[in-house]
Amino acid sequence: MTKILLAEDDDSMRTFLAAALRRAGHEIQDYADGETALHALEREVFDLLLTDIVMPGLDGIELARRGAELDPAMKIVFITGFAAVALSSSAPTPAGAKVLSKPFHLREIVDEVDKVMAA
Repeated sequence: MTKILLAEDDDSMRTFLAAALRRAGHEIQDYADGETALHALEREVFDLLLTDIVMPGLDGIELARRGAELDPAMKIVFITGFAAVALSSSAPTPAGAKVLSKPFHLREIVDEVDKVMAA
């Protein structure tokens, strides 16, 4: 079982993703914003950070950077509808981070999580 922190500001997307990943046997803690998710990363160890990139306040890229500083072994997958724009900033994303662009089928996200954790 993979312990996953899910950060997604869209309530319906977060609910669907969390449900799909739980059905696949993963332990999920989900948060609606980057700040709350960061507090969870400061308190607990997660195997995987699954985060939207574009969120109000602390965005997914900064959340991932801070999370990688706290736990370099944690794997990171970005989910976004704005990958080309969001990832074009001059600051690098954490090494090995994967990007899954919306829209995607829930099965795709489960398969991507399995692939990332098997690597």
